Amino acid sequence: MLEHEYSVLGGVSRAKVGRYLSTVAASVSAATVFSLLWVVDLARRFGLNANVPPAVLSLVGAGAVFGALYWLLDRYAWRWGIFRLWLKVPDLSGEWQVDGASVNQDGSNGNVWRGKITIIQSWDRLRVRLRTSQSGSNSVSAAIIYDAADGYRLFYSYRNEPNINEPDLKGHRGFAEVTFSHDLIEGEGEYFNGHGRYTFGRMKLRRL
Repeated sequence: MLEHEYSVLGGVSRAKVGRYLSTVAASVSAATVFSLLWVVDLARRFGLNANVPPAVLSLVGAGAVFGALYWLLDRYAWRWGIFRLWLKVPDLSGEWQVDGASVNQDGSNGNVWRGKITIIQSWDRLRVRLRTSQSGSNSVSAAIIYDAADGYRLFYSYRNEPNINEPDLKGHRGFAEVTFSHDLIEGEGEYFNGHGRYTFGRMKLRRL
C-alpha cells in the first residue's frame, strides 16, 4: 500500500481524538454489556434458560468497539460536515487537473506541462499521485495546514520516475506546496525538484 500517514497542523491532534474514541468506546461497551446482562436476567426471571456466550461479550468489548469506531472515522465520518469542521481536515480526495510551468533563473516561464493528480485520502493516510505524458510521481510524506485566512495548504514530498521512453529525463525527488480555495475546487502552488533534476515552477489545480 502506497498511502502514508500525514500530519495535520491547526486541527485536532490524532492523540486527542484517540482519547475521545477510547472514552466513547468504553462507555458504549459498558452500556451494551449491561443491557445484554439485564436482558438475560429478565429472561431468567420469566423462567427462560438464557445465557450470553463469551464470544458475544468479546465482540462488544471496549477494544472491539474502539476498532469499529476508528474504522468508521477513518473511512467515512471524517468527511461528514460536523466532524470535518471539528477536525479541520479537508477532503482533497479525487482527481485534479494540473497545469504547470517551470520557472527560469531570470523569473521567466520555462516549459509548460499538463497532468492529472489523483489524491487518495482517509483521515489517517494520504497519497498524492501525479501523472504527466513524460513521468509519474508518488508522495512519500505530507502535511496539511489549516489556515483560516488563505484556506488549506498541502505540503508534500515526492519521488518522480520518468517513463521508459524518456531516456533524457532522470528520476528525482521534490517538494510541493499547494494552497486550496475555501470551496476546495481550485488550488495554486509551487514545486521544487532536486536529487536528479534541479528545476522549480508553479502549478494550478482544478478538481475534475
